[in-house]
Amino acid sequence: MELKDLYITPIYLAIVYIIAYNLRSSVTNAYTKKYFIPALTVKIVGAIALGILYHTLYGGDTNNYYRQAGIVYHAFGDSFAAGWELVTTSGDITPAISKYTDQLTWFGHGSNEYFVIRVAAIFAILSFNTYTVIAVLFAVITFSGMWVMYMTFAKIRPQVYKELATAVFFLPSVFFWGSGLLKDSLCIGALGWLFYAFYRGAIQRRNILRCSIVGAVAIGVILSMKVYILLAFMPPALLWVFNESTRNIRSTAVRWVAKPLFLGVGLLVAGYAFVKISAADARFDIENIGAQSKLTADYLQGVSKTEQGSGYNIGAQDGTIGGMAKLAPQALVVALFRPFLWEARNPTMLLSALEATYFLVLTLRILWRVGLVKTFTAISVTPILTLCFVFSLIFAISVGISSGNFGTLVRYKIPLMPFYLSGLYILQSITVTTANPRLRQRRNVGAAPQLARA
Repeated sequence: MELKDLYITPIYLAIVYIIAYNLRSSVTNAYTKKYFIPALTVKIVGAIALGILYHTLYGGDTNNYYRQAGIVYHAFGDSFAAGWELVTTSGDITPAISKYTDQLTWFGHGSNEYFVIRVAAIFAILSFNTYTVIAVLFAVITFSGMWVMYMTFAKIRPQVYKELATAVFFLPSVFFWGSGLLKDSLCIGALGWLFYAFYRGAIQRRNILRCSIVGAVAIGVILSMKVYILLAFMPPALLWVFNESTRNIRSTAVRWVAKPLFLGVGLLVAGYAFVKISAADARFDIENIGAQSKLTADYLQGVSKTEQGSGYNIGAQDGTIGGMAKLAPQALVVALFRPFLWEARNPTMLLSALEATYFLVLTLRILWRVGLVKTFTAISVTPILTLCFVFSLIFAISVGISSGNFGTLVRYKIPLMPFYLSGLYILQSITVTTANPRLRQRRNVGAAPQLARA
């Protein structure tokens, strides 16, 4: 960060808030309006706080993204054509950009980080290459995806719109690690837009063309950086659409005929998507996933040796799918419910431990009050719950196995956190209210708000 951050950033913040206040009425309703500005604010605060932390203590990714985006920014100053080629290139090195690519560590066909540099470079041009403004703009575009995620959840279960705001916006790990100049920010924002596109286009069947374009762009963004998010999200999302589509069929006979048809089409689409992703990136070939996971875990466990107390061990990996399956239960626990409070060794780990403890307490509370059978029945018959928990479990297992380090895990797992906690709140609303007549009567008296916009 430089002196210009202090006098340029307030100007851009003023512009952002003026635009936000003018847009608020068109993207909110009477119940969600009060969360719009606070939710945007925590994203911006998280982005700035992350930058301060990295610039003063940690170093690392966000600084590297900024430095390399600065190279592209200066290329625009030398030659607009060269700068534009660096932003739009498919990875080929031409004489016009070779002197810049020699300075770009993350340039190349196989670099997932270069997409972040492209976006950061565009924001650098708009902000005179000011780090804090770039981070704020990352927070803004991420917030757009998080807001449509929230509105989608609130449309599905309006009775818990307050709790859903907490799940989507106000988890410290999510707004801290998922707001600034990092891959994680763009990915969780794009995931929010993809979730919205599925609901609006495939389930509500409204604005299908627009939602198809939005969904395709969101998939492209995630595909450019973290393919495994798509591998975890697409199958349960297609199952969600399948469940919602067949649930609306009134005729039992037609529903029984339609179910195998919908499921077969969904499996074909999911299989085709998996094959295409595997062909595009050999790391996600089914034969290589186990080996790649072992490689990642070994590397991160090596890193954890330099971060005393941040490593964890759930068992040795042998580089096979079967070996990963054996570690799945431990991986699930570590991703959702650890670090435990006594494992926290620094302030960021303590925040993560507090969140994990809340997840554990809320999960156990629902199981205790409702019962295991009724809980799993509710999940199986409620499509949105199926999506939330299947995605969360798949994702938790994958990051729990491959991380080996709490510091890395807290960043890797943020895409699942809004879905898991939203699932818990919706599940609690459905099961606890149904199981307790007094609560059901109270809910009926205070009629649930109907959220018109999503």
